[in-house]
Amino acid sequence: MKFVDEVEITVKAGNGGSGSASFRREKFIPHGGPDGGDGGDGGDVILIGDQGLNTLVDFRHQRHFEAQKGESGRGRQQYGKGGQDIVVKVPTGTEVYDLETDEKLADITEHKQKLVVAKGGEGGLGNMHFKSSVNRAPKQFTSGKPGEQRTLKLELKVLADVGLLGFPNAGKSTFVDAISQAKPKIADYPFTTLYPSLGVVKIDAETSFVVADIPGLIEGAAEGAGLGIQFLKHLQRTGLLLHLIELPAYEGMPDPVEQYHQLSEELVKFSEHLQDKTRWLVFTKADITVPEEAQAMADGYVKEIGWPGPYYVISSIAHLGLDKLTKDIADYLSGPKEDW
Repeated sequence: MKFVDEVEITVKAGNGGSGSASFRREKFIPHGGPDGGDGGDGGDVILIGDQGLNTLVDFRHQRHFEAQKGESGRGRQQYGKGGQDIVVKVPTGTEVYDLETDEKLADITEHKQKLVVAKGGEGGLGNMHFKSSVNRAPKQFTSGKPGEQRTLKLELKVLADVGLLGFPNAGKSTFVDAISQAKPKIADYPFTTLYPSLGVVKIDAETSFVVADIPGLIEGAAEGAGLGIQFLKHLQRTGLLLHLIELPAYEGMPDPVEQYHQLSEELVKFSEHLQDKTRWLVFTKADITVPEEAQAMADGYVKEIGWPGPYYVISSIAHLGLDKLTKDIADYLSGPKEDW
């Protein structure tokens, strides 16, 4: 399934029905009074969160949603029936913007959370409302009011506990594949991840967390280079960022220290809020050598960077260091943050 994380849609609420201008017409009552009923209200357009959805792709096929109009009133004080609402399902994690005003209307983060994005028009009044001591036979009635119409932008930010950062081929997809049941695309060339992938990591029967893999970043990502800039926003909801850095297997590979600084600069350019999130360093592909040498390499890079926080050395292929890392993640997410 192709991932779509931003769409524009048009919503139109139903118009209210018109009131009725009617008079009583019964046998032996030649001058019956006004009995025109009111029109029904138009239906609303409602967005509702659905945790079973993880993409906005369905909106590629339908981008216009219109609720039902209210019925007009009738004689004998019969009110028109209200128009039926239209309910549109969106994934949890969807932000809703009014394109005309650029106003953020809501952030739909919970299952079955509802948002009325277009209110139906009120029904018109029948002529029975206009009867008075000086006007016994009013012919006035009012038309129904038009329903609201809006053009909306829906922007999906995936809901995950842990987000993965890294340049292409840093081993993010292999890491997700190793610790969860998710099956992201894995290959030995850059940009095999073309859309965010979510994996649920189960520690035990009662403990689990969700990890999000996004496309690899490259230098200049904050200005639009590469693919990752399209998905950096997904990391804004996460509670913890893992910065994956590939240990060099041979001379001429990118320098881990230089890559660390490049990616850190891209985070600052994109969002200071993202830069301030808790981040751990994870050195990947430790199977290039014996564990002791891989650890020594990582220790040297950490010292050169001046990194003050937690860091780990792992191999997703050899399952080296994964148990400790995932357990520490679970402890961090569930416990007091000051302990870290």
